[in-house]
Amino acid sequence: MFMFVTRWLFYFIGLLTFSYGITIALSMQHLGIHPWDVLAVALFEKLGLSIGTWAIIISLILIIVSWFLDKSYIKLGTFLNGVLVGAFVDLFLWIDFLPNASLTWTDSLIMIGGMVVMGIGGGLYNSAQVGSGPRDGFMLSIADKTNAPIGRVRIIVESFILLLGLILGGPVFWFTLIFTFVQSPVFAYSFTRFKTVLSFIERRHHTTKNKSEAV
Repeated sequence: MFMFVTRWLFYFIGLLTFSYGITIALSMQHLGIHPWDVLAVALFEKLGLSIGTWAIIISLILIIVSWFLDKSYIKLGTFLNGVLVGAFVDLFLWIDFLPNASLTWTDSLIMIGGMVVMGIGGGLYNSAQVGSGPRDGFMLSIADKTNAPIGRVRIIVESFILLLGLILGGPVFWFTLIFTFVQSPVFAYSFTRFKTVLSFIERRHHTTKNKSEAV
């Protein structure tokens, strides 16, 4: 029970952190944002609703497709991710606890900070291992069905999403192209570190539990 609660605590804190990173990037969207967020912003500007609502709709579509391709990547955490990230983004935008664009070089630093926050948040919630995010599950399921490397699938899928967002008038600029080079290494490092922390907590918990039972 203790580790169950701990894993879900990591998961929810990670989702909050990841969502805030997205919202920081959105506040600097004139520099360009992640391809999936480009599409959400483009749909928001064309059709209304909210950026978070479109993120939820896109996530739910990906979950449905993934369900038919490979159910193994769909877990409770996948559904919660699909709904909560969009909801948290809208919440942060509504609270407006965000840096303002100054149209100077400091905007680039803030954007990089947003990417780092996204990477840390992504590593944190994925380390809980309670379900892949809708986007990751979708791309992993395609990779499994086509026997293609996940890296190639990610590039193809995100390039298509970026093109669609660009056609719809989404905010694409040079930071859109370097997102992966900043966020992915931070994600990989934080994912490994948080998994190690969870393993350490689990070992300590078992050790303490065994000692208590032996007394």
